[in-house]
Amino acid sequence: MLRPHITISLFGLLEFSTAWAQTPPAEVPLPAPHISTPVTQGVQPSDHVPLADYLALLRQIAPAAEAGARDYLAAFARRCGRPLTPAELRRAMADGDGDPALMALIRANHLGDTAGREQLAGQIRCPGKAAR
Repeated sequence: MLRPHITISLFGLLEFSTAWAQTPPAEVPLPAPHISTPVTQGVQPSDHVPLADYLALLRQIAPAAEAGARDYLAAFARRCGRPLTPAELRRAMADGDGDPALMALIRANHLGDTAGREQLAGQIRCPGKAAR
């Protein structure tokens, strides 16, 4: 006879805890988005990350990302006559969906597509120049 009582008590407890977990506390205000915390105060993205450090981070994420970025850097220097800055590489990687040529180079590296990598290197666009 004790089992139905325990079962009903457990269901009651579970129902109460679920309802309690879904009810937000009314007296705890959310922080305003413009308020900075000690953790975020003074932290700004830097465009001064050394290229070697950025490439090392890419390697940790995925070796193909580093290899694709290195191919992109080399192709950019050949086509545009100057090296790509670390800030430009970061923007090519992160703006929107990323530079299509860079993303394709990363994919080609991942797939081991040497011919595709060579073809994609010719699609690099130089800022301020008409496409060749």
